[in-house]
Amino acid sequence: MRIVIVGGVAGGMSCAARARRLDESAEIIVLERGAHVSYANCGLPYLVGGEIVDPRALLVQTPDSLRAALALDVRPGNEVIAVDSDAHLVTVRSADGLEQIAYDALVLSPGASAFVPPIPGVDSPRVRTLRTVEDAVALREIVTKGARRAVILGAGFIGIEAAEALAAQGLDVSVVELAPQPLPPVEPELAWLVSEELRALGIDLRVGIAATSIHHEPDADTVVLADGTELAADLIVMSVGVRPDTAVFEEAGVACERGAMIVDSHGRTSVPGIWAVGDATLSVDAITGARRPVALAGPANRAGRLVADDIIRPETAREIPQPVGTAIVRVGSLTAALTGANRMALDATATDFRTLHLHANQHAGYFPGASQIHLVVHIDPESGRLLGAQAVGTEGVDKRIDVLATALRAGMTVDELIDLDLAYSPPYGQAKDAVNLTGMVGENVLNGTLALWYSEDLDEVLDEALILDVRRPDEWDTGHVPGALHIPHTELRERLDEVREVAAGRPVRVMCASGVRSAIAHRVLAQAGMDSASLSGGILTLRAALGARASDVLETEGVLQGV
Repeated sequence: MRIVIVGGVAGGMSCAARARRLDESAEIIVLERGAHVSYANCGLPYLVGGEIVDPRALLVQTPDSLRAALALDVRPGNEVIAVDSDAHLVTVRSADGLEQIAYDALVLSPGASAFVPPIPGVDSPRVRTLRTVEDAVALREIVTKGARRAVILGAGFIGIEAAEALAAQGLDVSVVELAPQPLPPVEPELAWLVSEELRALGIDLRVGIAATSIHHEPDADTVVLADGTELAADLIVMSVGVRPDTAVFEEAGVACERGAMIVDSHGRTSVPGIWAVGDATLSVDAITGARRPVALAGPANRAGRLVADDIIRPETAREIPQPVGTAIVRVGSLTAALTGANRMALDATATDFRTLHLHANQHAGYFPGASQIHLVVHIDPESGRLLGAQAVGTEGVDKRIDVLATALRAGMTVDELIDLDLAYSPPYGQAKDAVNLTGMVGENVLNGTLALWYSEDLDEVLDEALILDVRRPDEWDTGHVPGALHIPHTELRERLDEVREVAAGRPVRVMCASGVRSAIAHRVLAQAGMDSASLSGGILTLRAALGARASDVLETEGVLQGV
């Protein structure tokens, strides 16, 4: 059998290596149009930032090492320009000219290419992308040659990583994002924490605005924004998204949807004898059923392995699981991570959900260095099934999101998180870990023990209900909702008549710092016969949800903050 694989890196090389382990007699040819067939593309921003010093550290394997270890015929600098599926032939262009190669099984792993918007001046030599080792080396060289000002167009994961890397090298960095926040997949109340961290790093963050043109000049370029702002730049990084690189294969008859190749649960395309994996394939979201490419290395790597199984051992090959989209990024001292569906995806598919906000410590509060993990978890309001989770914090974010991603994959309900037996020692966690606490809050919401209200409902609540703030007096002084009644939770039982009098028949909406004390107060009020609910995540979440508006909304000692 001759297996021809188009494209290396995650999906293609994983497929090639697995195929060799399963079949020593197969002829396996890997065609890669770039110079490197196996490299750690997720490490590229850290090469630009100088944390990875030697570009060779990113080269996982070379053609020689792959030939020696796995007897693979790896051919960099070979671009597939046509596929004849009837004759089982691919046409390849290389430095030696054109060649046709026959195949018994063809695996397509072309990846995605950086999308470059058609704005005037985008062809400037100062405009760069960050997708390959060569891209990273070129950016690093520009930095070492004295670039002082950089503009990043796009605040997705790669854009944020590039901004952090360049700021660490001492450049003045501006980030321009069309969406109203950085990291658009992240929930707004968590993205605000990321925004604040970017500004703390000295990065000029401009959201909700587009770049309209780039003016190329001898000494520097100028990026012009939609509001007329001009940003001088020695370097411009284009990071506004990617597009599946599939034109050649679509022309050959491979069915595509919005440019992404349609595959079945074993990676088979619409054309017999052709499989596809990675960023250029269409995935079905495990939570919402939405159809979209998932440009993540982990799913591509695992899919490549399963495609090899289907080619060599189809009778026992497992299906490729639907992705839950687990991802993580470092932003200065913070880590942001997510898994499953976010609010936008759930709303887009009309999926009913409830949201839980928690601010649990990453380890025991009495142990030095305790810090909060800010968690947002979405659940099905009827079954309690986990739908998605996100977290931001300085430590412990990766651990919790990985546990929640595992729970999502297992189809667990939120109350089942209570019983997870997670590692505990004061330097590492709490006896009630943040994940266990999520289960406890979720169970209380499902069975009616806890009723929640949300930051986005503030205006409506102010019109229709009494807000009861149960924090300590010193916390109240740092900022509170105008018109709120202040009664510390330790005094509430003795002052219930006061609450009834002020509420005057209105519902009571309770708040504290993070949602713990307000949940206690809610139970007191509910059992006293009042219509009560607790603010999900407390004022920590409210401040983040308000973002820049917080200083205009909250009062300090009777005066609006910032006035």
